[in-house]
Amino acid sequence: MSVRPWRDIERRKSRQIMVGSVPVGGDAPISVQTMTNTPTSDAKATIDQIRACEEVGADIVRVSCPDVDSTEAFRLIAKAAAVPLVADIHFHYKRALEAADAGAACLRINPGNIGSSERVAEVVRAAKANGCSIRIGVNAGSLERDLLEKYGEPCPEALVESALDHIKLLQDHDFHEFKVAVKASDVFLAVAAYQQLAETVDCPLHLGITEAGGLVGGTVKSALGIGSLLWYGIGDTIRVSLSADPTQEVKVGFEILKTLGLRTRGVRVVSCPSCARQGFDVIRTVETLEARLEHIKTPMSLSVLGCVVNGPGEARETDIGLTGGGKGKHMVYLSGVTDHHVQDADMIDHIVSLVEKRAAEIEAGMTDAEVAQAAE
Repeated sequence: MSVRPWRDIERRKSRQIMVGSVPVGGDAPISVQTMTNTPTSDAKATIDQIRACEEVGADIVRVSCPDVDSTEAFRLIAKAAAVPLVADIHFHYKRALEAADAGAACLRINPGNIGSSERVAEVVRAAKANGCSIRIGVNAGSLERDLLEKYGEPCPEALVESALDHIKLLQDHDFHEFKVAVKASDVFLAVAAYQQLAETVDCPLHLGITEAGGLVGGTVKSALGIGSLLWYGIGDTIRVSLSADPTQEVKVGFEILKTLGLRTRGVRVVSCPSCARQGFDVIRTVETLEARLEHIKTPMSLSVLGCVVNGPGEARETDIGLTGGGKGKHMVYLSGVTDHHVQDADMIDHIVSLVEKRAAEIEAGMTDAEVAQAAE
């Protein structure tokens, strides 16, 4: 469906940097990131987790490098990964040098805890030599002591001042390939800090609500915080921080972007919560279809509604629609038009087949008219 004018989001104009092969900022699509939670020194486990994240659409993956064993393994991991990797560095500037040499596309650092200006200069030289970008990561939970003393507590002004201090450290060394995050676990604090920073700098911004929580609570907090900022037009790359499998972070990230019409990947399911009117078990059907259709990367929409109250109306707005009918016989819509019926026993396999066929037609570049003609 085309985007209505009242749905348009005017994105903040930011300069563009590269994280490996992925552009971040400017008019590039908003990228989705996650972070591995395996011991980085276990190269096989980390590679397996990265591949799982790649499969669900991750554009960039961050990997922690706390020690020498990790940066040694990072070389193997970077060679095996199909997406750019960000090396997460804290305190030990030599880990940043090692990660840059080992194939990191980006270094996530807090310049303030790297050490002296000379050490920051070494990290910058390594980044330049290896074509790495840098992500400045400011976090409300680890603000500098002098800022906490100045402001009394983490606040938007403190987060922004910390970010600007770190930006200056990099700019003083003539380094400009950086993006910035000002994260907090408090949604109001994070949103206010990002809004202030967005008005002050032109660099790309990495969005996140840090330590958001478990799958359900963290998803809600992230959707509110990240979603609000994206709605304002702020944000160039996102990471949903969940106490859950990293693949879930990627899925939630894409759902946030899909809801706002900023990215489309895979099947967008429109479904009802179900009620006594349902002609089939909506909850079980949706769960099964979502699992069976995870392999579809082509953007398309599917409505699954239990009865004819809202079913036909929703089906008119989706590529494929399923509406519950009587006596185990349900209506199937193609491109918004009633096309045929399907019985309970065949319903799920039939819908999966239709989605796969439609995805293949879209990938082949067929127009809606050609798709309709083929369906006849």
